[in-house]
Amino acid sequence: MDDLKGKVALVTGGSRGIGKAIALKFAENGVNLVVNYIRHRREAEETAELVERFGVKCIIVKANVADDKHVKAMFERIRDEYGRCDFLISNAASGVLKPVMELDSRHWNWAMDINARALLVLAQQAVPLMDGQGRIIAISSLGSVRAVENYTAVGASKAALESLVRHLAVELGPLGITVNTVSAGAVDTEALKKFPNRKIILDTALARTPLGRLTSPEDVANVSLFLCSKPAEMIHGQTIVVDGGYSIRA
Repeated sequence: MDDLKGKVALVTGGSRGIGKAIALKFAENGVNLVVNYIRHRREAEETAELVERFGVKCIIVKANVADDKHVKAMFERIRDEYGRCDFLISNAASGVLKPVMELDSRHWNWAMDINARALLVLAQQAVPLMDGQGRIIAISSLGSVRAVENYTAVGASKAALESLVRHLAVELGPLGITVNTVSAGAVDTEALKKFPNRKIILDTALARTPLGRLTSPEDVANVSLFLCSKPAEMIHGQTIVVDGGYSIRA
């Protein structure tokens, strides 16, 4: 997409999985990158190397998106390096996988801070660098609307994230900034390996998906890229589900 060349995208949690796929897809289309990470520096460096093979610039920034000071420092770096941020992809996510009766306030706050509140602070920092034409995309999951075993805290935080996207859309739309959610089906990433029932989740998703395969990180990246293109400029405040039809089954 030629209209994206030379622009700048921040991808939080961009060192691996869906975030990595998004970073590479944007780089392939001429977008300069900021790859955010918190623990996996080696993977972030590897992602940056792959990004730069497309002839674009990439910086990696360690920052905990749940920490306001970290986020502000990250945007100071972006301002110094690029002077702009056209696309914000809020992808970083975390949370404890426990039954309801085993959750405590620490588990709850952890998921809410990283998966939902972070988008608010990220947007507040990104908007001044968007020059009235930015795009904000939040990556969510079907656990925001469907009950998934042991997913209570994360699912609730993803529902909060999607609600926040709609509120941001109303307030930021007049500034020329679109805000949307991409909600992915079952994607076999490193994060999913933490689920004790991973195999059941994947087998069930595959059996129930009309298109006959699981959602890939690249599928999510393709939709994210489209939402940042000119043809998508009137898609605003929406949750776009990328799951091969899994969620439409009764």
